[in-house]
Amino acid sequence: MFKRRISVAFTTVLLIAPALSVAAQAWPTEPIRFVVPFPPGGPTDLMARLIAEPLSKKLGTSVVVENKAGASGNIGSLDVAKSKPNGYTILLAASGNMAVNQTLFKNLAYDPIKDFSSIIQISKFPLVLEVKSTTPVKTVQEYIAYAKANVGKATFGSAGNGSPQHLGGELFKTVTQAPIQHIPYKGAGPAINDMMGGHIFSMFDILGSSMQFIKNKDFYPIAVTTAKRSQQLPDVPTMQESGIKDFDYYAWHGIVAAAGTPADIIAKYNTALNEIFQDPEFAKRWEGIGSEVVGGTPEQFTSLVNSEAQRLGKLVKDLGIQID
Repeated sequence: MFKRRISVAFTTVLLIAPALSVAAQAWPTEPIRFVVPFPPGGPTDLMARLIAEPLSKKLGTSVVVENKAGASGNIGSLDVAKSKPNGYTILLAASGNMAVNQTLFKNLAYDPIKDFSSIIQISKFPLVLEVKSTTPVKTVQEYIAYAKANVGKATFGSAGNGSPQHLGGELFKTVTQAPIQHIPYKGAGPAINDMMGGHIFSMFDILGSSMQFIKNKDFYPIAVTTAKRSQQLPDVPTMQESGIKDFDYYAWHGIVAAAGTPADIIAKYNTALNEIFQDPEFAKRWEGIGSEVVGGTPEQFTSLVNSEAQRLGKLVKDLGIQID
């Protein structure tokens, strides 16, 4: 009798296993929610909408972009962290909600490291140190000299405390000892408007946000923050070329799903997205928003998140920034 029970149980397992395999092969069978934890109209929203259409074609189901903004990306991130790990909900992950917020916020309701399964890195945005084109300061060394000679006047605006623009400027301040003063805004747009109006002196802005203003010659790009020059601004030197040793800072984005999402579903996403980024027409559109074409494996994106959480977390702690 005991042997018969073992035999029946073993047979049941054998019957279930193929069924699970077939179900995994059939995925997806329903629409996918692509959660953007920031407001519509910004660079993260644009990235998601550029990806959604080709991803829908690759996977054979609709991919619906849903903006769920608030609390520096925490509301939308928590929504995905608590979603069923079945691959039907994915998150547009940024350096803020994945690497900064766990240190910036005193009581974060999700764990950026433990609560998500990495899918892929999708962007690498240089930041650009810029001033109004009418400003006589045109090089990094002139910028530093101006800041030291005009303490309190050399301000830099950002999209808010803990934003890439803020941390990029603070990293520059730490490395160069230039007495620049941070002015936080609620988003990059208001900061750009105030720089246009002459109310702030400079910005360390994400290239995608300021590219049009640079093209229109409203802003003058002094240097990019990445180790290599930007393809979009090939004539603009890097910080390292401008004498700031080992300076390499950029904003990045990726896509994640809830922790526990099956590996074969993660692999389907990763394969589809890498194929999308390898398409020359898509790559051209992607570079047009100011980002490098990235891609890669889930493991590579996990490694980036972990290393950036340590680096940016330390910077936030050193600055003494915390939000309840």
